[in-house]
Amino acid sequence: MRDQYEGTEFDMTKGIAAGPFGSKLRHSPLSFKVDTVLYYHERPIATQQTGFTFVAQMRSWLPDHIGGILWFGVDDAASSLYVPMYSSITEIPWCYNERNGHLLEYSPTSAFWIYNQVANFAYGKYSYMMTDIRKVQKQWEDDFNRLVPAIDKVALSMNQDDARKFLTSFSNSQAENSTAAWKKLGEYLLVKYMDGNIKKEQDGKFLQNEFHIPPSIIRAGYPEEFLRKIAEENPQLKAKTEEELKNRK
Repeated sequence: MRDQYEGTEFDMTKGIAAGPFGSKLRHSPLSFKVDTVLYYHERPIATQQTGFTFVAQMRSWLPDHIGGILWFGVDDAASSLYVPMYSSITEIPWCYNERNGHLLEYSPTSAFWIYNQVANFAYGKYSYMMTDIRKVQKQWEDDFNRLVPAIDKVALSMNQDDARKFLTSFSNSQAENSTAAWKKLGEYLLVKYMDGNIKKEQDGKFLQNEFHIPPSIIRAGYPEEFLRKIAEENPQLKAKTEEELKNRK
């Protein structure tokens, strides 16, 4: 679901269209012409236009109200999170509710908008920010995979009505908690990568002095391949030698 053709000739994170920081983002339309010749950008499986995706897990060895799980995520699958939604839940998490904002109305409690904020910010410095996003993805999804067997066990000890209430509470809380965590992730990325520079960290905290100012920052600049293209296309940017400065008119 998160595939962007990495490692193939269609790798979306490579080439001039990916920009200096390996973004898989390609603005529509995906077809374009150069000198009457028609070209196409590939469409990755994980695309920015995604509304939601899910993986259906159907475990036939469990009762129906426990065995079905939709691993549900909103927006771009590459930077989203798959949250376990038991198929028997009786209430939709407010963060996923269709009444909570819409395509033309931002809502600070809508998972759709919060995940979009993170993804759209990441597109600008993709190779850097996706490293941070994947760390948080893995932490949450590893936790989900550890939690689900324990939740199954508790639900199996209950009658069906109580189990459905329990599973509804679990699914709703995980959706809301993970959405809140993604909001914090967006805030973290903004602080870390503001203005194109990178704040240094140690033991999970930003390095800072007593005035809350970083003692130093990382000015990552551009990859060498991209710098060479800039130099080739912009020879006027070449620094003048001392002799050239002396002889200028």
